[in-house]
Amino acid sequence: MDLHTAANALRELGHPTRLRIYRELVRAGHEGLPVGELQKHLEIPASTLSHHLSALMSAGLISQERQSRTLFCRPCYAQLEQLMAFLTEECCAGGSSCSLSTEISHKETPL
Repeated sequence: MDLHTAANALRELGHPTRLRIYRELVRAGHEGLPVGELQKHLEIPASTLSHHLSALMSAGLISQERQSRTLFCRPCYAQLEQLMAFLTEECCAGGSSCSLSTEISHKETPL
């Protein structure tokens, strides 16, 4: 991942509503969530959700797929892994040791 792509992803995740949406989708797993269910759970207007989903899609953080009449949103885990790798690849490269784990853990954290 290059600097521009990482900065774009971080900029989009820097908005509190988009971060809530993204975390909810990551929490849902590979199946993702129907847009309507996501809207109900987060209690935000459909037009607002659509705006934020477009921003996350433009950054490559999520994808959408229509199944019959239902639109599903899913996190792009490859992009998440690349972003995490970009953020940690230079960790402690200056010679000092640290205890940062660069593995992505799947521990439960409150949304």
